[in-house]
Amino acid sequence: MTPLRGLYLFLQSNEKQASSLIELLLRTSPTAKFVLIVLLLFSIASWAIIFSKLMWLRKAEQSSRSFITHFRSRAKLSDVYVAAEQFGQSPLAAVFLAGYDEIANQISEGSPEVRSLDSISRVLQSATIAEVTKLEKSLSWLATTANASPFVGLFGTVVGIIIAFQGLSTANASSIQSVAPGIADALIATAAGIAAAVPAAIFYNAFLSRIRTLTADIDRFTLELLNFVERHYVRAGV
Repeated sequence: MTPLRGLYLFLQSNEKQASSLIELLLRTSPTAKFVLIVLLLFSIASWAIIFSKLMWLRKAEQSSRSFITHFRSRAKLSDVYVAAEQFGQSPLAAVFLAGYDEIANQISEGSPEVRSLDSISRVLQSATIAEVTKLEKSLSWLATTANASPFVGLFGTVVGIIIAFQGLSTANASSIQSVAPGIADALIATAAGIAAAVPAAIFYNAFLSRIRTLTADIDRFTLELLNFVERHYVRAGV
Protein backbone atom coordinates (compact mmCIF):
# COMPACT_ATOMS: atom_id res chain seq x y z
CA MET A 1 0.00 0.00 0.00
CA THR A 2 1.37 3.38 -1.03
CA PRO A 3 1.58 6.24 1.50
CA LEU A 4 -0.99 8.26 -0.45
CA ARG A 5 -3.38 5.31 -0.46
CA GLY A 6 -2.95 4.90 3.30
CA LEU A 7 -3.57 8.60 3.88
CA TYR A 8 -6.72 8.45 1.74
CA LEU A 9 -8.08 5.49 3.68
CA PHE A 10 -7.27 7.21 6.99
CA LEU A 11 -9.10 10.40 6.01
CA GLN A 12 -12.03 8.39 4.69
CA SER A 13 -12.35 6.46 7.94
CA ASN A 14 -12.23 9.73 9.93
CA GLU A 15 -15.00 11.19 7.77
CA LYS A 16 -17.14 8.12 8.38
CA GLN A 17 -16.54 8.33 12.13
CA ALA A 18 -17.42 12.04 12.17
CA SER A 19 -20.61 11.47 10.21
CA SER A 20 -21.62 8.57 12.43
CA LEU A 21 -21.00 10.68 15.54
CA ILE A 22 -23.16 13.49 14.14
CA GLU A 23 -25.91 10.99 13.34
CA LEU A 24 -25.64 9.61 16.87
CA LEU A 25 -26.02 13.10 18.36
CA LEU A 26 -29.02 13.84 16.15
CA ARG A 27 -30.74 10.65 17.28
CA THR A 28 -30.44 11.48 20.99
CA SER A 29 -33.55 12.18 23.06
CA PRO A 30 -34.80 15.76 23.62
CA THR A 31 -33.57 15.64 27.20
CA ALA A 32 -30.11 14.57 26.08
CA LYS A 33 -30.04 17.35 23.49
CA PHE A 34 -30.99 19.87 26.17
CA VAL A 35 -28.20 18.59 28.43
CA LEU A 36 -25.68 18.77 25.58
CA ILE A 37 -26.71 22.33 24.71
CA VAL A 38 -26.32 23.44 28.35
CA LEU A 39 -22.90 21.81 28.58
CA LEU A 40 -21.89 23.34 25.25
CA LEU A 41 -22.79 26.81 26.53
CA PHE A 42 -20.81 26.16 29.71
CA SER A 43 -17.85 25.00 27.65
CA ILE A 44 -17.91 27.92 25.19
CA ALA A 45 -18.07 30.47 28.02
CA SER A 46 -15.27 28.69 29.89
CA TRP A 47 -12.93 28.60 26.88
CA ALA A 48 -13.62 32.29 26.17
CA ILE A 49 -12.64 33.11 29.77
CA ILE A 50 -9.60 30.82 29.58
CA PHE A 51 -8.15 32.46 26.47
CA SER A 52 -8.82 36.01 27.66
CA LYS A 53 -7.41 35.23 31.11
CA LEU A 54 -4.28 33.65 29.64
CA MET A 55 -3.50 36.79 27.64
CA TRP A 56 -4.37 39.13 30.50
CA LEU A 57 -2.26 37.31 33.10
CA ARG A 58 0.68 37.03 30.71
CA LYS A 59 0.60 40.78 30.09
CA ALA A 60 0.18 41.50 33.81
CA GLU A 61 3.16 39.31 34.73
CA GLN A 62 5.43 40.74 32.05
CA SER A 63 4.44 44.32 32.82
CA SER A 64 4.92 43.76 36.56
CA ARG A 65 8.43 42.41 36.08
CA SER A 66 9.34 45.43 33.96
CA PHE A 67 7.78 47.84 36.45
CA ILE A 68 9.56 46.46 39.51
CA THR A 69 12.88 46.64 37.64
CA HIS A 70 12.14 50.25 36.72
CA PHE A 71 11.10 51.07 40.29
CA ARG A 72 14.28 49.67 41.82
CA SER A 73 16.49 51.54 39.34
CA ARG A 74 15.06 54.97 40.20
CA ALA A 75 16.09 57.12 43.18
CA LYS A 76 12.96 59.29 43.22
CA LEU A 77 9.29 58.32 43.31
CA SER A 78 8.49 61.17 40.94
CA ASP A 79 10.62 59.49 38.25
CA VAL A 80 8.68 56.26 38.71
CA TYR A 81 5.38 58.15 38.61
CA VAL A 82 6.21 59.75 35.26
CA ALA A 83 6.82 56.35 33.64
CA ALA A 84 4.12 54.40 35.53
CA GLU A 85 1.55 54.79 32.75
CA GLN A 86 3.79 52.71 30.47
CA PHE A 87 2.99 49.71 32.69
CA GLY A 88 -0.79 49.96 32.54
CA GLN A 89 -1.25 46.17 32.62
CA SER A 90 0.69 45.82 35.87
CA PRO A 91 -1.25 45.63 39.15
CA LEU A 92 1.93 46.79 40.88
CA ALA A 93 1.87 50.03 38.88
CA ALA A 94 -1.78 50.63 39.84
CA VAL A 95 -0.96 50.11 43.53
CA PHE A 96 2.02 52.44 43.23
CA LEU A 97 -0.10 55.20 41.64
CA ALA A 98 -2.63 54.98 44.47
CA GLY A 99 0.14 55.18 47.06
CA TYR A 100 1.92 58.02 45.27
CA ASP A 101 -1.26 60.11 45.19
CA GLU A 102 -1.61 59.72 48.96
CA ILE A 103 2.05 60.61 49.49
CA ALA A 104 1.65 63.69 47.28
CA ASN A 105 -1.43 64.75 49.25
CA GLN A 106 0.45 64.53 52.54
CA ILE A 107 3.60 66.32 51.45
CA SER A 108 3.52 70.11 51.48
CA GLU A 109 6.04 72.58 50.13
CA GLY A 110 7.15 73.71 53.56
CA SER A 111 7.44 70.23 55.07
CA PRO A 112 8.55 67.49 52.64
CA GLU A 113 7.65 64.70 55.06
CA VAL A 114 4.59 62.47 55.14
CA ARG A 115 2.23 63.00 58.06
CA SER A 116 0.95 59.43 58.43
CA LEU A 117 2.62 56.24 57.25
CA ASP A 118 -0.40 54.25 58.43
CA SER A 119 -2.64 56.21 56.08
CA ILE A 120 -0.39 55.35 53.14
CA SER A 121 -0.41 51.71 54.21
CA ARG A 122 -4.22 51.66 54.26
CA VAL A 123 -4.39 53.21 50.79
CA LEU A 124 -1.96 50.59 49.47
CA GLN A 125 -3.98 47.79 51.06
CA SER A 126 -7.19 49.13 49.51
CA ALA A 127 -5.54 49.36 46.07
CA THR A 128 -4.19 45.82 46.49
CA ILE A 129 -7.66 44.47 47.24
CA ALA A 130 -9.03 46.23 44.16
CA GLU A 131 -6.31 44.81 41.91
CA VAL A 132 -6.66 41.26 43.26
CA THR A 133 -10.41 41.49 42.70
CA LYS A 134 -9.74 42.41 39.07
CA LEU A 135 -7.35 39.48 38.70
CA GLU A 136 -9.91 37.06 40.12
CA LYS A 137 -12.72 38.32 37.88
CA SER A 138 -14.54 35.51 35.99
CA LEU A 139 -12.74 32.76 37.92
CA SER A 140 -16.00 31.96 39.68
CA TRP A 141 -17.48 30.91 36.33
CA LEU A 142 -14.67 28.40 35.80
CA ALA A 143 -15.24 27.04 39.30
CA THR A 144 -18.98 26.78 38.64
CA THR A 145 -18.37 24.97 35.35
CA ALA A 146 -15.92 22.56 36.96
CA ASN A 147 -18.35 21.75 39.79
CA ALA A 148 -21.69 21.81 37.98
CA SER A 149 -20.89 20.22 34.61
CA PRO A 150 -20.41 16.67 35.96
CA PHE A 151 -23.79 16.87 37.70
CA VAL A 152 -25.48 18.18 34.55
CA GLY A 153 -23.89 15.29 32.68
CA LEU A 154 -24.99 12.92 35.43
CA PHE A 155 -28.56 14.12 34.97
CA GLY A 156 -28.31 13.19 31.30
CA THR A 157 -26.80 9.85 32.28
CA VAL A 158 -29.68 9.02 34.61
CA VAL A 159 -32.26 10.00 31.98
CA GLY A 160 -30.44 7.85 29.42
CA ILE A 161 -30.50 4.84 31.72
CA ILE A 162 -34.23 5.37 32.36
CA ILE A 163 -34.81 5.44 28.60
CA ALA A 164 -32.78 2.23 28.27
CA PHE A 165 -34.92 0.45 30.89
CA GLN A 166 -38.08 1.71 29.24
CA GLY A 167 -36.90 0.32 25.92
CA LEU A 168 -36.08 -2.96 27.57
CA SER A 169 -39.50 -3.19 29.22
CA THR A 170 -41.43 -2.50 26.02
CA ALA A 171 -39.34 -4.76 23.76
CA ASN A 172 -40.66 -8.19 22.82
CA ALA A 173 -37.27 -9.74 23.38
CA SER A 174 -34.19 -8.62 25.21
CA SER A 175 -31.69 -7.28 22.68
CA ILE A 176 -29.01 -4.63 22.40
CA GLN A 177 -31.21 -2.65 20.00
CA SER A 178 -33.82 -2.06 22.71
CA VAL A 179 -31.38 -0.46 25.15
CA ALA A 180 -28.88 1.06 22.73
CA PRO A 181 -30.53 4.53 22.42
CA GLY A 182 -30.73 5.05 26.17
CA ILE A 183 -27.21 3.77 26.79
CA ALA A 184 -25.90 6.01 24.01
CA ASP A 185 -27.62 9.03 25.59
CA ALA A 186 -26.15 8.18 28.98
CA LEU A 187 -22.60 7.77 27.68
CA ILE A 188 -22.74 10.92 25.56
CA ALA A 189 -24.02 12.99 28.49
CA THR A 190 -21.33 11.59 30.78
CA ALA A 191 -18.56 12.33 28.27
CA ALA A 192 -19.88 15.85 27.62
CA GLY A 193 -20.01 16.63 31.34
CA ILE A 194 -16.41 15.49 31.81
CA ALA A 195 -15.26 17.35 28.69
CA ALA A 196 -16.73 20.61 30.00
CA ALA A 197 -15.54 20.17 33.60
CA VAL A 198 -11.93 19.03 33.18
CA PRO A 199 -10.51 22.07 31.29
CA ALA A 200 -12.37 24.46 33.59
CA ALA A 201 -10.94 22.75 36.69
CA ILE A 202 -7.39 22.61 35.29
CA PHE A 203 -7.26 26.24 34.23
CA TYR A 204 -9.06 27.44 37.38
CA ASN A 205 -6.32 25.94 39.54
CA ALA A 206 -3.60 27.20 37.18
CA PHE A 207 -4.99 30.74 37.17
CA LEU A 208 -5.47 30.70 40.94
CA SER A 209 -1.83 29.74 41.41
CA ARG A 210 -0.61 32.54 39.12
CA ILE A 211 -2.89 35.08 40.81
CA ARG A 212 -1.56 34.05 44.22
CA THR A 213 1.96 34.64 42.93
CA LEU A 214 0.99 38.07 41.63
CA THR A 215 -0.71 38.86 44.94
CA ALA A 216 2.48 37.94 46.79
CA ASP A 217 4.44 40.20 44.42
CA ILE A 218 2.04 43.06 45.18
CA ASP A 219 2.41 42.50 48.94
CA ARG A 220 6.22 42.47 48.68
CA PHE A 221 6.17 45.60 46.55
CA THR A 222 3.88 47.34 49.06
CA LEU A 223 6.32 46.61 51.88
CA GLU A 224 9.21 47.75 49.70
CA LEU A 225 7.42 51.02 48.88
CA LEU A 226 6.60 51.64 52.54
CA ASN A 227 10.24 51.07 53.47
CA PHE A 228 11.29 53.53 50.77
CA VAL A 229 8.85 56.16 52.07
CA GLU A 230 9.97 55.61 55.65
CA ARG A 231 13.64 56.04 54.73
CA HIS A 232 13.28 59.12 52.51
CA TYR A 233 10.10 60.85 53.57
CA VAL A 234 9.85 60.19 57.30
CA ARG A 235 13.25 59.93 58.85
CA ALA A 236 15.56 61.86 56.60
CA GLY A 237 13.16 64.10 54.68
CA VAL A 238 13.86 65.23 51.12
